[in-house]
Amino acid sequence: MPKQKTHSASKKRFTRTKSGKIMHAMSNYWHKNVKKRPKAKRHARMPKEVTGGLKKMLDKMISR
Repeated sequence: MPKQKTHSASKKRFTRTKSGKIMHAMSNYWHKNVKKRPKAKRHARMPKEVTGGLKKMLDKMISR
């Protein structure tokens, strides 16, 4: 059976940590950024972990 290719769009949007977690950047970070509080902007800069069914799907799409 041939190897599965890495999904190119997923490769650009998600990163895998050394412990195996899949991380992503928060959406709408730059959208209407003037109105947002500094704490909200600071938390939006931090990467978020992907969980649940999406994590299982991304495990297949992103090679290890």
